[in-house]
Amino acid sequence: MKVRVTVMLKEGVLDPQGKAVEHALHVLDFRNVGEVRIGRVIELEVDETDP
Repeated sequence: MKVRVTVMLKEGVLDPQGKAVEHALHVLDFRNVGEVRIGRVIELEVDETDP
């Protein structure tokens, strides 16, 4: 079985990578984009009998 874990920074924690992407999108005329947050996805393959 595959398990997908999404890791994001807590609200209120500065996300400089997200701010850089947000700025770049606005420069490229994507004005409708709001706040951008960058996270990570981790995929694990575990035994189906493992609780």
